[in-house]
Amino acid sequence: MTEFDAATLAVQAALDAGARYADVRVMHRRYESMSARNGEIEELTQDSDLGLGVRALVGSSWGFYAVPDLADAAARDAGHRAARIAAASARVPGPPVELVPSTPTTASWSSPCEVDPLGVPLSGKGDLLVAATATMAEHGADLAEGLYQVWDTSKWFVSSEGHRIDQHIRECGAGISATSIGDGETQRRSWPSYRGQYGTTGWELVDSLDLVGNAARMAEESRALLTAPLCPAGETDLILGGEQLALQIHESVGHAIELDRILGWEAAFAGTSWLDLRQLGSLRYGSELMNVTIDPTIPGALGSFGFDDEGSPAVRRDAVRAGRWVGVLAGRDSAAVAGLGYGGSVRADGWARLPMVRMTNVGLEPGPHTLEEIVEATDDGVLMDINRSWSIDDKRLNFQFGCEIGWEVKKGRRGRMLRNPTYTGIGPVFWRSMDMLSSEIVPWGTPNCGKGQPGQVGHTGHPAAPARFRNVRVGVTA
Repeated sequence: MTEFDAATLAVQAALDAGARYADVRVMHRRYESMSARNGEIEELTQDSDLGLGVRALVGSSWGFYAVPDLADAAARDAGHRAARIAAASARVPGPPVELVPSTPTTASWSSPCEVDPLGVPLSGKGDLLVAATATMAEHGADLAEGLYQVWDTSKWFVSSEGHRIDQHIRECGAGISATSIGDGETQRRSWPSYRGQYGTTGWELVDSLDLVGNAARMAEESRALLTAPLCPAGETDLILGGEQLALQIHESVGHAIELDRILGWEAAFAGTSWLDLRQLGSLRYGSELMNVTIDPTIPGALGSFGFDDEGSPAVRRDAVRAGRWVGVLAGRDSAAVAGLGYGGSVRADGWARLPMVRMTNVGLEPGPHTLEEIVEATDDGVLMDINRSWSIDDKRLNFQFGCEIGWEVKKGRRGRMLRNPTYTGIGPVFWRSMDMLSSEIVPWGTPNCGKGQPGQVGHTGHPAAPARFRNVRVGVTA
């Protein structure tokens, strides 16, 4: 019995039990990770799971049921149970649920991959982490850590509308960090990001990160930060590196434009949203340099796919155009409620979880400048990069971020290193102050975005580049 056969049986069982719509995802995911510390392997994890999840719509309510079994009886039972759960929920009256149209599709899609991550010998992967962490330890790091992760996911999707889609998605990434401990002070430097860099691609991404080549510098900078002067407090021009700006996008744009949060359907793990649908198309979110897209078609970016978990094809859309808010992350049901004509942003982190609105690749289009030009144009400011801490309210509006490292910028030159740099702001005020943006876009990957109850972990991408923001409050420690 094939995965498509099991999914088809489950869909038909849900319809036979009274569902007016049903879809099924069969998923087989393999996961591998390895970590090292101070030149020695710490942990190796390898696991896999396979199962089937059924969504059924009865009246105004969804039902969901999942099983780790593709046998005929199990698939039929899952379809029946999903429909019965939906019918039980529908006994409590609710607003009608409709779905924006989706063209029935038969298709296959695979992510780009030059080097199969699971095909690379464990010995080679381990040698990489050992070499990188040993180098950091040799150059003064008290704690030198390295990690890689690999996900290999096959999906089969069938719906009562006629969808029949299979996808093979390979994702991987890695990173290192050096921690130095001083007198009442601890400092960390990470490469290339505080959680590593990840993408929907092959092991060639990890090779491109040059972990060993950057290890000594991370250790030396972490030690230098122990005695570097504190970031001064006050209002000044702020230049953010691309990695930090990616997190800024994630927290103050990506979560805020999730339509289920805007509608009040979802509040777990990150709150709702300050945005009001009545202002879609008119709200000034940022400066004219702010062009944010929702784009799951970017080759190799972590939020890329061929089809979402409702069978909607990957399509590039505008979220913010020339500073104006024009688009949202949506599913077929939330889009219908909002009077929109598109979904395309629904995913689940496994076969046993109900699909929900998730970020894809939400990021900036390139600006007209370079980082060098931004620094040269800044008379008095602070350059910050690599996230260290974050805090944002449950409307995704007021925030404070800390970075691993900062530098003074005086009269167009980067000056002394600063420790414990922080900045704070209010989302739309902050984005409206952006007056310079680099063209040096990198699709930063976030492999640990949390949302929902039960909690789900999403993989998202955030194209970003260095940018300057005027009159930002920095150096806040409480």
